[in-house]
Order: sequence, then structure tokens, then C-alpha cells
Amino acid sequence: MVDIEYLNKINLVSNPMIQRFLATFFLTPNYRFFADVDIQMENVDKIPKDETVIFAMNHTDRFNYWPFQYKLWKMKSFPYTTVWVKGKYYRNYTLGKILDACNLIPVPSMGYLIEEFYKKKFDKKIDRNEYRIIRDVIDGSREMSEAIQKITKETASFLKDNFDEFIKNYHETIMDKVADLSMKALFEKNLNLIIFPEGTRSLQLGKGRTGLAQLALHTEKKIVPIGCSNSDKVYTGSLPFAKSGTITYRVGDPLSVETQLREYRINEKFKLFSKESQQKYKEHFDSVTNLIMEKINALVDEAYQR
Repeated sequence: MVDIEYLNKINLVSNPMIQRFLATFFLTPNYRFFADVDIQMENVDKIPKDETVIFAMNHTDRFNYWPFQYKLWKMKSFPYTTVWVKGKYYRNYTLGKILDACNLIPVPSMGYLIEEFYKKKFDKKIDRNEYRIIRDVIDGSREMSEAIQKITKETASFLKDNFDEFIKNYHETIMDKVADLSMKALFEKNLNLIIFPEGTRSLQLGKGRTGLAQLALHTEKKIVPIGCSNSDKVYTGSLPFAKSGTITYRVGDPLSVETQLREYRINEKFKLFSKESQQKYKEHFDSVTNLIMEKINALVDEAYQR
């Protein structure tokens, strides 16, 4: 389980050996010999070279950040990267260790934590309908008294004893750790950070979540929009083996608090990902997120646009 203890053990490095190893001995043979993968990078000159940035990319398939990382590595002009990755991918112990070695940052969602704590208590997966009811209680859209009438006694025992408050506080503490790792990546380890603002995979660009916007406004790091097209036709399944094809990455103009984001700049310190800051600066976070998604939408092929 990706919990607070797990995140405390994450050790980001500036020059990740496993990324170099995979690029040399796995991706290069895959892209050049076992398949013919053409990675096109348009407007790469728009990526700053003298500072770390946050890449905002659409997420069409499981592996569409790999060719992007590979292309940047081949150019030898940019820092290495880290990526925000869903906590659920760490349920497989071996995969989790590989992701850790690849210098990535796990981001456990509220839903992931509910499922993991339930499984830890009862040694089984939570029923999806009961999950939805518990989530509604946590989100404040359903009363506790109503909820316990619609779920089993076992699940009701899980929900009682202020579980809703516990999980909200735990998630905020988890996100504190994610914030610390992200700041360390950008400021101490000289790493660029890739974030999928949709938060999940989708062929057509979906609705953006505000985590990226919050991080950018807090750090004042530039956001570089990236539109990825056709990776889903190269990576067609759940295995990391690419088929022949052309993947196109289009780089957009960097978004900076000095320029396009100036009106949304927050001129005081705020706690990243906290309930208070999300309430106080909701308009800022939503507006920046909407702008990011508009920029990505203009960079992808028509088939991937909203």
C-alpha cells in the first residue's frame, strides 16, 4: 500500500540509472529493431533548458510518457524527468519496485486509500456500490444515518468511528508528502515533472483536475503543455511493447505567472493541496486548469480533441 511510510522512503535522484538502462537496452531495441517507432517532437525549442518545468500532457494510454522521455533523453539537452503516477499501479509489488527505480512519484487518490484501508481491514475488495455510498459520505453528499441503512453491517462498522474525518485528514497528509516530493524534484534534484491533468487515461481529452495548477501557482514553475497523438496506436495493450507507428508530441508555449498566468498569480504563501487553499483559491485553480486543457486540446490531432 502506498501510505505515508511508503512515500517517506521514496528517494528521487537527478540522474536515474534505471531510466538510462531501460532507454538503452529496452526502448532502443524496441523502437529501432523489433518495431519501427518514429517519435516526432514538434516545437521542442519551446522547452526551457535553463530551468525545470512542469509538463502537462494528455494521457491516451499506459505508456505515452515513455517515448516522450526517450526523445528528451536522446537529445541530451534536458534534465531527466519524474512523473506523477496513480497509487493503484503500486498494488503489484514488482511493478511498484520498478516504478520506484524509475524515479516516479506515486499519488494515492482518496478512492485508492478507501479501497486499501477496506481491504486491509476485511481482506477483500470493497463492493462498488458500497464504495460509492462511503465516498458520498466523505464528500458530504450523503448523511451517515442514511448511508448505514444501505450497506452491510460489516461495511457500516468500517464507516463508523469517524472514518470520514480520518480518511480526509490522512489524504491531506499524503498529499503533503506528494507536495514535498514534487518540490524536491523541481528545486533540489533538477528534474522536470510530467503530470497528466486529466488524472486518468482517455483517448479524447477529458476534464482537467486542479493538482497541476495548484503546484504551478505555488512553485511559480512554468507549465509546458504537451499534446500527444497516436501513442495509443503504438501501445495498444497493457504490456510495454511498442508496435510500429508514428507518435507525435507537439510542444506549446510555456505558461508562466509572469505572462499568461499573471492574473491568477497568488502573492502569498498557501499550503499545497489543502482544503483551505482549494476553497480560497478555487477560481484561480479552476481558471489555470481550464487554460491548460485548452492549450493541450489545440496541440493534439482532431481525433483526440474534446
